[in-house]
Amino acid sequence: MASIPLSTGQSPAAPDAPFDPAAMPNARKYLIFAVMAFGQFMALIDIQIVAASLNEVQAGLSAGPDEISWVQTAYLMAELVMIPFSAFLAQALSTRWLFAASAGLFTIASILCGMAWSIESMILFRAVQGFVGGAMIPTVFATGYMLFQGKQRAMIPAILGMVSVLAPTLGPTVGGWITDALGWRWVFFINVLPGAIVTLMILALVRVDKPNLPMLRRIDWVHLASMAVFLAGLEYVLEEGPKHDWFSEPEIAIGAWVSFVAFGLFLERSFRSDGPIVKLSPFRVPTFAFACLFNLVIGFGLYASTYLIPIYLGRVQGYNASEIGTTVFVAGLAQLMGVPIAAALSQRVDQRIVITFGLTLFAVGLWMFSFMTPEWGFAALFWPQVVRSFAIMLCIVPSVGLALGNFEGPELRYASGLFNLMRNLGGAIGIALVNTWLGDNMRLHLLRLSEALGRSADAANEAAAGLAQSIGRYVSDPALAQQMAEGTLGRIIGREALTLAFDDVFRLMSYLFLAALVMVPFCKPPPIGGPAPTEAH
Repeated sequence: MASIPLSTGQSPAAPDAPFDPAAMPNARKYLIFAVMAFGQFMALIDIQIVAASLNEVQAGLSAGPDEISWVQTAYLMAELVMIPFSAFLAQALSTRWLFAASAGLFTIASILCGMAWSIESMILFRAVQGFVGGAMIPTVFATGYMLFQGKQRAMIPAILGMVSVLAPTLGPTVGGWITDALGWRWVFFINVLPGAIVTLMILALVRVDKPNLPMLRRIDWVHLASMAVFLAGLEYVLEEGPKHDWFSEPEIAIGAWVSFVAFGLFLERSFRSDGPIVKLSPFRVPTFAFACLFNLVIGFGLYASTYLIPIYLGRVQGYNASEIGTTVFVAGLAQLMGVPIAAALSQRVDQRIVITFGLTLFAVGLWMFSFMTPEWGFAALFWPQVVRSFAIMLCIVPSVGLALGNFEGPELRYASGLFNLMRNLGGAIGIALVNTWLGDNMRLHLLRLSEALGRSADAANEAAAGLAQSIGRYVSDPALAQQMAEGTLGRIIGREALTLAFDDVFRLMSYLFLAALVMVPFCKPPPIGGPAPTEAH
């Protein structure tokens, strides 16, 4: 039978012929990449958009404070499972059908979340949304490296790195605005139109590989189940541990043990299964292993610092969502400025030099945050935010190049899934640890301040008396005025202790980034602007 030209405008090819990126016009490649990057942005920003509206969702669904946290936890647990699984599905279904299904089902799940009638239905729909949306994140990395060769590849980590950091930065601002203007349900409905457009454009444009449907009959279900239990259990422990004093809570201890056992089974099936869901073979390349460790640290710093600043502004400064969004918006602008510089440097300079400079500058930015006082607002936070946000692009761009530049074909897909998994794991570990550090250091500083006040009892009593005298001008009862003065003094002490705890946490994070520099000499980057070598075996 005669060959039928594809509607994509590409030349007909033999059924088993490999995809040739050189045969596709550049304009088409850029359009495909842009559409897929926007799909990734949708999946990433949805976490932070919803985070800004949790109080309204809680009120609208009559949920308890312990229940509402599962709106986020369910999404993150499910997304974490899909990210490494997507490499297998991309080979079985093809990039076109996997990404289109991911975007389409993400859109449907968004509609269901917006129509949720109870907290239980919301948690279920959020888990579905996180699971189906998670496939878009690593798939766009692998497809970008498949589409572009040579110097064009330098733009992939720059653009996708920008998407990865802009999404959590802009999410709270966008989420707060949508909730105030339209109501919390529109936080989900806002995904419908762009999700539908992405789905249709992917179906119309993407022809980069062919499906291998027989792979679906060879799924190792034990491997898949063990991976799901391991990653979902780990995310549960990291999310809920800081809230319940970690392993003192039986549920947390059981979750950790089940996750650990599942991890052992996952490793066993990874090495012995005839058809593993996730191949760990990319870790045989030492540079990839170190790049994953870099990404773990980068995810830690990115998500933890993005999480801490709004918490500081809300709890110490008393800012509302709009004021917080205005203050952190400068971080997004600094990230945009870093994109072209990071891309240009990655084409001309050894990637190890770029990431060394990036890690060092990020550590400097975190160190600048460690001098915060309770009076810090937009002006005082401006330069620390600019330095940290600019530096993150100098970390992400070379780390992506180091990780994915050594692979081609199916191995590239598995490498992309594992690499992106590390960033999300780093973020989950980072938020869990900084919450623990924040609580522990705040209690420590409260004790120290209390001891200092005890040694200077006269000064403390004098301060309380002065406050009581000021309050007494408006309150006729002296006992009530004294009680209010003591309460005010207690809040001042608590505010100071919390600020000192934030300083300690940022200082610890800066040490972590400096420690990561030890790994740089062990990385062997691929040639600058050159094609990737053949895949590792």
